[in-house]
Amino acid sequence: MKDVQIFDSHLHIIDRRFPLAPNQGYLPEEFTCRNYFERLRGYSLVGGAVVSGSFQGFDQSYLFQALKELGPSFVGVTQLPAATPDECILQLANAGVRAVRFNLKRGGSEGVEQLDRMARRVYELARWHVELYIDSRDLPDLAETLAALPAVSIDHLGLSEEGFSWLLRLVERGVRVKATGFGRVDFDVRRALSAIYGVNPKALMFGTDLPSTRAPRPYQDEDVLLVQEVLGEKGAADVLYGNALDFYAPGNRLTGVSKE
Repeated sequence: MKDVQIFDSHLHIIDRRFPLAPNQGYLPEEFTCRNYFERLRGYSLVGGAVVSGSFQGFDQSYLFQALKELGPSFVGVTQLPAATPDECILQLANAGVRAVRFNLKRGGSEGVEQLDRMARRVYELARWHVELYIDSRDLPDLAETLAALPAVSIDHLGLSEEGFSWLLRLVERGVRVKATGFGRVDFDVRRALSAIYGVNPKALMFGTDLPSTRAPRPYQDEDVLLVQEVLGEKGAADVLYGNALDFYAPGNRLTGVSKE
């Protein structure tokens, strides 16, 4: 894998030095920055996005430390309560955070009733996007809200065959989709990658989903090869690193923040 460049748009760091809370009775095994780099030792990593999990709630301490250890090519995706002060959001942006996550499947984040207002606020303040862990079956009720937001991505290909047509409609309207969690979905990943890329070549962003917490089938190295086989050299370059580099702008502290 050393000759294959990837920007890992979805990874979790689980460090027991920092607060963890069981979610639905589940508490993950530790997976530190060192563990992450060891797992991807043979890869040509150009960066990545550390995503806060349900079991990390609103804790930011682990994320500050993880971004420090991983380096400036990595960014953060956090979870925040709606009442978070502007100065806290700007502090997180300065540390490399690029998005706020709404975990509608597992919880641990702010509720969906805050989605529209909060998404617009963080975009205006720090040019953050919102990321949703959501089952595509639940997209019809949120489709118009999501399509109207400034910048959105959806995790794990939307998870379900049911509702996939709604995911494609949102892709057509500019929503990004993470090509992650191939072992979590209930449909043919090849077909899904081809369909999404065909609608919008800028939409798909690859990620390992390491350490694949609660996934029926964890990440495999073959997942990268699958992207290459389905999309070819140009499409794979877009999905494995190009699209995410454009979306997350790693290494630039506060460069996305409006000064107007």
